[in-house]
Amino acid sequence: MATAALPAPVRRALDAANNGDTDAFLAVFTEDGAVNDWGREFRGGDAIRGWSDAEFIGKQVTLDVTGTRADGDTVTVSAQVGGSGFNGPSDFAFTVAGDRVSLMRITG
Repeated sequence: MATAALPAPVRRALDAANNGDTDAFLAVFTEDGAVNDWGREFRGGDAIRGWSDAEFIGKQVTLDVTGTRADGDTVTVSAQVGGSGFNGPSDFAFTVAGDRVSLMRITG
């Protein structure tokens, strides 16, 4: 699956992260959406913002997509992560709910 073929909410999440736009990143999630970062869960806008400020967009994250795959309502994006936080390969599994993301799960 090419990046252009990704569901719109996944593309918006990736673009927001790469553009350093926290508000746009948060707007991608459902009201009760969550980020699961290697087993640590951050649910709802305030919790996701706190996590992102400390560990994601706040660390000038960059995501260079290296692959994608889909399985039902979950799209997994493999990326080379850069920035001033974690650097290296990671997978981001996005559970899509309509035009939003209900869960972004980060794994290795």
